[in-house]
Parts: sequence; structure tokens; C-alpha cells
Amino acid sequence: MMKRWLGQRFEVSAIGIGCMPMVAGGNITYGHASEDEGEATIHEAIERGATFLDTAQIYGPFTNEELVGRAINGKRQGLQIATKFGFRFGDNGAIVGVDGSPANARASVEGSLQRLGIDCIDLFYQHRVDPNVPIEETVGGMAELVTEGKIRHIGLSEAGPETLRRAVATHPIAALQSEYSLWERGVEDEILEICRANDIGFVPYSPLGRGFLAGGIRSLADLAPDDWRHQDPRYSAENMPHNLAIVDAVAAVAARHGVSNAQVALAWLLAQGPHIVPIPGVKRRETMRDSVAAYKVALTAQDLAELDAAAPNGGTAGPRYGERGMRMVRL
Repeated sequence: MMKRWLGQRFEVSAIGIGCMPMVAGGNITYGHASEDEGEATIHEAIERGATFLDTAQIYGPFTNEELVGRAINGKRQGLQIATKFGFRFGDNGAIVGVDGSPANARASVEGSLQRLGIDCIDLFYQHRVDPNVPIEETVGGMAELVTEGKIRHIGLSEAGPETLRRAVATHPIAALQSEYSLWERGVEDEILEICRANDIGFVPYSPLGRGFLAGGIRSLADLAPDDWRHQDPRYSAENMPHNLAIVDAVAAVAARHGVSNAQVALAWLLAQGPHIVPIPGVKRRETMRDSVAAYKVALTAQDLAELDAAAPNGGTAGPRYGERGMRMVRL
């Protein structure tokens, strides 16, 4: 697979692997997942050149890092491992709040290193900005972990424009991870330009609209009862009919090229700039094989114009999270 650069010094595969859906049970589920299949999916993804693996402390919590750790055991060389910190957990593993303190960064990195079975994390993100801790303090604490060799690069997730400017003035930021896709284009307003101007790579999560753009979901009945997407406002019975028009536009382009919807949606993201590295979430080898081949799809100017017209910035019905989730983004 072709490579791309995040920041000035961090080379990764052009398409990464979002490991979150591989969690079997836990706090976030996207339908049935098998940990055995998840490990097999990671193994084959590596063989196919998708060497950039994304996980987080909160997924499970903790169990997704453990799964990734098992999968990469004996295969560490040539991989780029990303994980995240930024929450406080109760005794039962429940999330009790955000915590961007340097002390939490240090404690979290030690736990993540142990669960992943590695001695250095390639990219360590603050998962959500803590409004009660200045970003300079958070990034300063993470920079100490770089100096100590526990992490190689610093990333932020869902940071707003001013926070991003202050962070990069404190220490180089290799990557910003935020939601970006044909149905969520808000980062185009200001954030992508800040990233370009400051050599910050951009890592879109949910690049397929939590699976919606792939075209296999046409109603809530297509989701398992415990699927987290029942909470997603854009999947609601009220908003879904409007949003299906975006899926149909993607399908029209896909049909012309003889490829899948998912490949078109990912190819569109790759076409938005050389510093963009999407991480589609996968839990099965079948969908992984399809997604990692998207770099081969070359969209034409006509394709891009049609997709832009069908899915303009702000054109998707419904917010991307419920009220609680929206309070935690773009801070």
C-alpha cells in the first residue's frame, strides 16, 4: 500500500485500521463482533500493507487495546500503533469524566503500553479536550512522555481551532483525529486549513459515516437491538430518509467504477489532501479487504463534483452525536 505522512516525521499507510468495532461487548458495539475474527482481521490487514492501527483506552474500556496487543505480538516491526487517553474511570470501568491532566496522561500511557505489549506508542492522542485543563499543560505533559521514549508523536482528537493553535505552539502535533466524511464535513470550515498550515496530519474517524455510506443500512431494522447506532441522530427514522440520498449518490459513482460504496467514500477522503489518512472501522476480514483497497480508486473531476453536490458541508440531516456527545467536540 502507498504511504502518507502525518506531520513532518511520521509515515503511515495511506489507509489505517480503526479497531474499535472489534470489541465484543463493552461500552460501544456496532453489531456482533468476534475477538478471534478481529485478531485475524488485523493479521491480514498487516499483510496487505495497512500498518497503521488505531485503538483507545476507552474502547471496552481497555479490552480493545488488549486485543490489538495480542494481534501484534511478534509482528511489531513496521507497524504504527495509535492509542488515546483522556478519561477517568470508576471502579467498575464506567467513564466518570474527562481528565487531560499530565498525571492522567502518564498513568494512562503505562497502562496502554502494558495492554499493547509494546515499549513505545507511535502516536498518543488526547481523546477529548478537557475544558478544565489548559491544553498547554496537557501537551506539555505528553511532551515529557516523548522525551522519556514512551511515545513518539503527540496527537489530539476533536480539538477546536483555538485549542489546536495553542497546542502546536507548545509542541509539534503530528495528527488531529476528528470525524470527517461525505456526511460530516464541518472540519472544512477552518480546522483542515490550520492542519495544513502547521504540518499537522489529519486522521478522519468514521470515514464511512459509521457504516451508513457503505449502503447496507436502509432502516433501523437493519441494526441489532444493542447496536450503538440506534443512538445516532443521523440514523433516526426522521433523518435517515434524507441521508439516504447521499448513499445513493455514492452508489452511482461506485457503479461507474465497478467498486464498492465504501471504496468511493474513502477515495473521496484521500482526494481531499495528501496529509489525510482515514481509519475505517472494521471487525471482519471481508470489509477490511474492501476498505484497504480504496487507495486504488481514482475518482474523476466529475465524480468529485457529483459527490460534493450531493453531500455539501452542512447538508446531512441531524447532528453527528446526541447532546452529550456534541458537548465534548470541537473544544
